[in-house]
Amino acid sequence: MSAEARPQGLTGAEVAARIARGEVNAVPPRNSRSAADIVRANVFTRFNAIIGVLFLTILIVGPIQDSLFGFVIIANTGIGIVQELRAKRTLESLAVLGETRPRVRRDGRSTEVPTERIVLGDLVELRPGDKCVVDGELAEADGLEVDESLLTGEADPVLKHPGDQVMSGSFVVAGSGAFTATEVGGAAYAARLAEEAGRFTLVRSELRGGISTLLKYITWMMAPAAVGLILSQLVVEHSDPAEAVRRMVAGIVPMVPEGLVLLTSVAFAIGVVRLGRKHCLVQELPAIEGLARVSVVCLDKTGTLTEGGMDVAEVRPLDGTDSARIAQVLRALGGAEPHPNASLRAIVEAYPPLPDGAGSWRTTATLPFSSARKYSGAAFAEPGGEHSTWLLGAPDVLLADGDRALAEAARLDREGLRVLLLAQASGGPDGPTAPGGPEAADRGLEAADGGPPEARPAALVVLEQRLRPDAAETLGYFAEQHVATKVISGDNAVSVGAVAAKLGLPGAELPLDARALPADRPERTRQVSGGTVFGRVSPQQKQEMVGDLQAAGHTVAMTGDGVNDVLALKDADIGVCMGSGSEATKAVAQIVLLDDSFATLPSVVAEGRRVIGNIERVATLFLTKTVYSVLLALLVVCWQVPYPFLPRHLTLLSSLTIGIPAFFLALAPNRERARPHFVRRVLHYAVPSGLIASAATFGTYLLARHHYSGPGSLTAETSAATLTLFLVAMWVLAIVARPWTWWRVALVLTMGAAFLLVLAAPPLQRFFALNLVGAAVPWTAVGVAALAGVLLEVAWRRVAAALPG
Repeated sequence: MSAEARPQGLTGAEVAARIARGEVNAVPPRNSRSAADIVRANVFTRFNAIIGVLFLTILIVGPIQDSLFGFVIIANTGIGIVQELRAKRTLESLAVLGETRPRVRRDGRSTEVPTERIVLGDLVELRPGDKCVVDGELAEADGLEVDESLLTGEADPVLKHPGDQVMSGSFVVAGSGAFTATEVGGAAYAARLAEEAGRFTLVRSELRGGISTLLKYITWMMAPAAVGLILSQLVVEHSDPAEAVRRMVAGIVPMVPEGLVLLTSVAFAIGVVRLGRKHCLVQELPAIEGLARVSVVCLDKTGTLTEGGMDVAEVRPLDGTDSARIAQVLRALGGAEPHPNASLRAIVEAYPPLPDGAGSWRTTATLPFSSARKYSGAAFAEPGGEHSTWLLGAPDVLLADGDRALAEAARLDREGLRVLLLAQASGGPDGPTAPGGPEAADRGLEAADGGPPEARPAALVVLEQRLRPDAAETLGYFAEQHVATKVISGDNAVSVGAVAAKLGLPGAELPLDARALPADRPERTRQVSGGTVFGRVSPQQKQEMVGDLQAAGHTVAMTGDGVNDVLALKDADIGVCMGSGSEATKAVAQIVLLDDSFATLPSVVAEGRRVIGNIERVATLFLTKTVYSVLLALLVVCWQVPYPFLPRHLTLLSSLTIGIPAFFLALAPNRERARPHFVRRVLHYAVPSGLIASAATFGTYLLARHHYSGPGSLTAETSAATLTLFLVAMWVLAIVARPWTWWRVALVLTMGAAFLLVLAAPPLQRFFALNLVGAAVPWTAVGVAALAGVLLEVAWRRVAAALPG
């Protein structure tokens, strides 16, 4: 299309008028929940409502020290809000770096604008890898192929011509063009797609789903225990209703695992902030958890193991082709493609196109490169009046089996070099045509069946790829963590295997050509599961291979940066995209590495393992408290005795044995491999621990009631029971804190010292209503706790042996 006929786009005045009328692509911001949503989610919870009612009840009947649990909840909720707001700011600042900035043509000039600044009627330019962000009608098309699989499920790219419709959510796989925006803002499908694909979401994960299940079980246990406790305390303490209310509240409050949900949110939020410092944008919180659970990581070679740039190592003429003519053809091919890929950019750098009028070749037809086709081409009118058609692409695609050039290409592939074939197509055009027109196939660029035409080899173009300096170390990390690594590339299998072998990837010496994979699903799944390096993989095959691995029971992560990776990224359990990748890949990936550093992946895995492992630890602490609280309430109801504790006692115990240590344990480093069945694992540990703790505590309480009598005896009985429960809970904490490090030992000892301070300081004794009377019962309490500790060790070892992983 001539420069005169090329659409110039809107003028500045027209853009301003449309903005004034509101005809602008106002889409929801790509960020996390609003500050108001975060506050509501942390404050207005079911358990906060229960605690709030009990807190107000104690404020009415007094004293103030029995209402400490309410202030702890307020502080915890405040911490959760602050951490989520902090994570929100981190995400929003990172999202600005990774946001889509399409190119629009205004006043005849191409410029990048934020997505939300596109107006109705804007002329939006398209290049390979660009995502269509609004709906529109094509004004220009130069070999434009659009993938609409995210909208229609149809994986084959669609060739577009001027006048065709383009839908937001589709993306360009080959060629270029421009379209006029006909639907913007809420009227365009892009608004809904971007909201779903790019929002910071709290979608369901095994960890969050498991905690929700646990909370459901707890609610079921709380209701009957609370009713029975209320009735029994009113009957037992009929002479003092206020005392009955206080002990009833003391029995209900510890059933609520108030800090579990909080610490889970805080752990995820801090994980987002930590990864944000490493320029890693986590678009969905559970992606941190998901990558920690992966058993297979699929890598695209280009952009992941190798850097984007390449260099022309040499050009080897074939069949006596003149070197000067080869240079002319390569210059012409470089000038024919306005948006070259990495391979063609390397050729352009080595053979820069001649300026117009300086003996240059005139392009009459083009066929852009696509991953499915694996070659590109162009037809030229040469300065002498002759016409020729040239192809550039994979030798094993363009040449017939047995061609002599294939052997030389295979040898170079084994050295880890990338080899392209320059070939002249037979039956070239007999006259000029419009570039990219529908008659391109008839002009010798593509055969009638859509495959390559008959080609005569002219030269091998040998490209040297740049290995990422951090790739070998990262592959080594995954091997140490028993995570299988598979390289899935569209390049020649032998070449990909050589690159992977240089990086020390086990199994790279046996690369597989994806074109030879069987169509039978079970057999293909077997080969995909057993192989390590795969070459000549089409975008559709990448998607199928991810599905094969998932069918084999693997949790799959897929990394990539090109449009050929989008389908696989979308279907993988976790999609990881490089920051320099196409807009389409960034739209479907859960994790974006903004600095293009493959070495950041181990940090994401480590962060996920920290979250999962530590939340399992603290969940065991919280659920143990819930179990022994429910069982103590039931025992009190059955024995018709006063509840052994006041709210202040359990606030003290919960803070020292669960709340404070859980906060540190939840944020500590943890490299343990993520294990499945979160709910089952936690309940297997928490139920026997809670049973032992409640039995030991209630046994001590009954012994103390038998031993003490007279005024003030209830305080002595409560003190003995408190001592036993504290020691048993500390034993559970010591087990959960393993493997011990200096700071974990110091944490446990500090909590123990704090309790001893309460027992030793008269003001604290009075404040917490604790008074150990005599020596017999306190030492009995210690003895019962020691016996309970032995039972805990036996129970935990049996559970650890019984659970898988």
